[in-house]
Amino acid sequence: MAESLQTGGGQASGVCKERQGWTQNVVIMRHGDRIDAAEPLWLSHADRPWDPPLTDTGMIRAWTTGKRLRNVGFPVHRIIVSPFLRCLQTAAEVITALCCVVDDETHLLSMETSAGAVIDPTRVKVNIEYGLCEVFSMPAMRLSAPPKDGMWLPDVSELEALLPAGTIDHSVEPFKQQLPLWEESLAVARERYHTVIEALADKFPHENLLLVTHAEAVGVSITSHLKDVIVYEVEYCAYTHLQRQFYTENSKAVTEGGFKLLEQPSWSPILLMKLPSSS
Repeated sequence: MAESLQTGGGQASGVCKERQGWTQNVVIMRHGDRIDAAEPLWLSHADRPWDPPLTDTGMIRAWTTGKRLRNVGFPVHRIIVSPFLRCLQTAAEVITALCCVVDDETHLLSMETSAGAVIDPTRVKVNIEYGLCEVFSMPAMRLSAPPKDGMWLPDVSELEALLPAGTIDHSVEPFKQQLPLWEESLAVARERYHTVIEALADKFPHENLLLVTHAEAVGVSITSHLKDVIVYEVEYCAYTHLQRQFYTENSKAVTEGGFKLLEQPSWSPILLMKLPSSS
């Protein structure tokens, strides 16, 4: 798989020329527009108020973002998704855009929605990851109490059915096998996101990843790499881009160092605040 990755554009300092090097890219993206934010009355009749779907605008935004990711400068090999409905629907639109088969890219750009899109499902691999789920607390879930039956989500087979047929990689087990404990603190959730992002990247070192998750995870991908900042707003479908270099040594993938956070136009809908220096 390494040969299909975009290379790092040259040898890193101190690396022998015979080492085979490559670049791993990891994109962390928030889901699209959720219906409970656009239609507050939806909550009054929702069977699952903690798991809102996307609005029509959210579906289009996700589709448009997927089209943009086709031209991000590297192939996306694997999409890993939070099990919540808004993330699954976002991922489905992005996957359809990335896998859409067209004779001319201008035709794809003219498609306002994914309706009628023909896809090649072999272009990406997809799996669901419980560790990318929403912060598991009342404020984040907008709940006064957990569901009485304790059933937060449908069975994983039902969740997978929401994604384009033929894209699911059934050989992969989730890093986190279950949802977090209820009333997860924000600090614990942030540590979870940091751990899971790193673990997923380490699990697939030869692949470029797209993680479809929640706003707090996008924020963590920034604050883990920038000192003295807080992230106070992440727009729908906004994403960050992490990158690191690898080489092969004794048939093993060895990283040249940790991830670096790349600045890019998609940062415009992510608002940061610089904190006073601690020094």
